[in-house]
Amino acid sequence: MRIDPLGQGGYPQDARQPRRRGLFGNIRWWVLLLFAGYAAWSWFGSKATDPYTGEDAHYGATPEEEAQLGAQAYREVLTDAQSQRALLAPNDQTSQQIRAIAQRLVARVPQVAADLAAQHGQPTPDLSSYQWDVNVIQSDEANAFCLPGGKIAVYTGLIPVAQNADAMAVVMGHEISHALLRHGAQRMAQQKLVQMGQMAAGVSGMDQQTMAALGAGIQYGVVLPYGRNHETQADEVGLMLAAAACYNPEAAIPLWERMSQLGGGQRPPEFASTHPDPANRIQHLQSLLPQAKQFYAKYCGGQAAQ
Repeated sequence: MRIDPLGQGGYPQDARQPRRRGLFGNIRWWVLLLFAGYAAWSWFGSKATDPYTGEDAHYGATPEEEAQLGAQAYREVLTDAQSQRALLAPNDQTSQQIRAIAQRLVARVPQVAADLAAQHGQPTPDLSSYQWDVNVIQSDEANAFCLPGGKIAVYTGLIPVAQNADAMAVVMGHEISHALLRHGAQRMAQQKLVQMGQMAAGVSGMDQQTMAALGAGIQYGVVLPYGRNHETQADEVGLMLAAAACYNPEAAIPLWERMSQLGGGQRPPEFASTHPDPANRIQHLQSLLPQAKQFYAKYCGGQAAQ
């Protein structure tokens, strides 16, 4: 028997080398494959065609579940506003003006939903889960939102930026469209997919540096573009809704010019934001004006936009 001069025993050299396991012998890869399989099943199993855009969409909740979550969040917002004495009474003049705009927009939702769905060869969306409500909150914040299920809130800080009912209708139509497009349920599906990817990376034993790089790639390559696409979709549907409710769609251009100046016009570059760059947004809205004017002509008797 050969004697190892370094005192490592008389075993053949090859026998002292650790055995290398193949790809499918590594438990880390099995974990990743299992997570990937489940993620693909979950993602593609939730796939449907968005009737408003004709694009593929993935939903992480039913319309009823989404509406319940929206109603719960809305109650919390109103309770907080009441505790701060910031919730305007329904008979307040400002509240009545905002409610009047909301009523006109909501009244046109069934027609606009049917028109857009027909354009994409889709059935008319089911609107039975929407229970519309609107409240105005005293705040310097220039903002508004519409939660899943049709719960709308407008902050008074938006009024001086909007300046007129046409621009306010454009903003509110945009927010209502987030609810109609079920962007909340779509974000839930995306978040579930991202979380599964993070879990898979953690269980697989991936080092922290690689996980950080992966997280940044997901954030900038998936999450933020997903948000920007939702904003663009809401701009498209919202402008048609405002025009069908007989508000001037051209008000969208100066509105977003004013919005772009908020905060001194300082904002992150588009790739690092959930919202499109204001210049790109305005350019896209300008391209939508001919279609919006067709909606105006159809539902407003062809009168000049007021």
